[in-house]
Amino acid sequence: MAMVYQKGTVYLKGTREKKWYGKFRVYLQDQDGKEVEKTRKVVLGPKAKLRKFEAEARLQEIIRQSNGGAVSGGTELAYDDSVTFEWFVENRYVPMREGRWRPATKQTTEYEIKRYLTSTIGTRPLRTLNTFELQVLLNKLAQEYSDSVVRHAYVNLKAILKTARKLKFIPENPGEDLVMPDTKAVEKPTLSKEQIVALVSAVTDPHDLCLLCIGIFCGTRTSEVLGLQWKSWQGDYLLPYGTVHDGQFYAGKMKTGASHDAIPVPEPIRKIIEKWHRQCEDPSPEAFMFPTFGRGERTGQEVPRHGKNFLRWRIHPIAEKLGIPTRLVTFQVMRRTLGTDLQKYGTLKDAQRILRHADIKTTGNVYMQAIPASVMQAINKRTKAVLKGRVLEGKSVTVPNGSQLCLEKSVSY
Repeated sequence: MAMVYQKGTVYLKGTREKKWYGKFRVYLQDQDGKEVEKTRKVVLGPKAKLRKFEAEARLQEIIRQSNGGAVSGGTELAYDDSVTFEWFVENRYVPMREGRWRPATKQTTEYEIKRYLTSTIGTRPLRTLNTFELQVLLNKLAQEYSDSVVRHAYVNLKAILKTARKLKFIPENPGEDLVMPDTKAVEKPTLSKEQIVALVSAVTDPHDLCLLCIGIFCGTRTSEVLGLQWKSWQGDYLLPYGTVHDGQFYAGKMKTGASHDAIPVPEPIRKIIEKWHRQCEDPSPEAFMFPTFGRGERTGQEVPRHGKNFLRWRIHPIAEKLGIPTRLVTFQVMRRTLGTDLQKYGTLKDAQRILRHADIKTTGNVYMQAIPASVMQAINKRTKAVLKGRVLEGKSVTVPNGSQLCLEKSVSY
């Protein structure tokens, strides 16, 4: 709608010293997005120093600054200061976006916004934020935090302000000209071949060994491996049917379209899976491959495990005895290690397919997906090269401090 010029009213008032006063209309947008008409009065200056046309010009400048140039119904629109950054995020931005977020994404995003943005600018009226102070905020974050933290803050801030502008809560978007600042170098550690062999050789429990080997040699994400059901196991590959977050299974929810693809399992690891399949309490198709027992309302029921708890209580104590830093024993590091190593055993395309990073969508019947021969060959070559002449279980394993861990039956490759 074309903007209709609002002239306002200029008038004199006073007995001893007359002054020019101005009166004009504004439409404030409240927290519910409704427009409320109000009249504002301002002092423009003494008559002795201002001619009427100068007073009128000053009033026009005040109107322009007060209204920010926005228009509603042919009248310039001002913005209510009760709409703070925090209020907008909680009452507009998150409700609009959360329908597309996975549970893990929602939890992480809300935490990051509160921790790095709302804690600093949450109480500020949305309309008062400017590009300079927001860039300074990002620059300060870059001095203290990693690239990942700063980049997420940068992306979240731009998305919030873009949404606010689209919903007409601000006249202009101060986030348009923000730039991503330089950040500290990020450490991206991987496990060495020796650390992998020592770790898998020292784990004797069939459940623990199976879960760990899928993480190390198949490169699954934490949410994917914990959501595997026995119907996922197809003999030479695993087919994910959902993901797990905080012990809750979300059927059909995957990170990307490519995440629905079959997960190739190298030949040595298939034996480990079959062994656990034979020994687990519930090998039925709908049962979880790696369950635990629920609490509260789910007491006594088998539910998916928490990845961090599994590593903390079952694997990290073994890693510490072996002299392996526990910060290296995470599913993310295992996945990164696989991606790094695969460069030696296959093409980049093979690595992308194994890690399911390609931007492709699942089509048709997922049960009929085939694992290309080159993909299976690459993951088999890498696994056998790491485990050559070693054992996955059984036998005594010498650890860095000279002591030995006594294991049971031997299965060598």
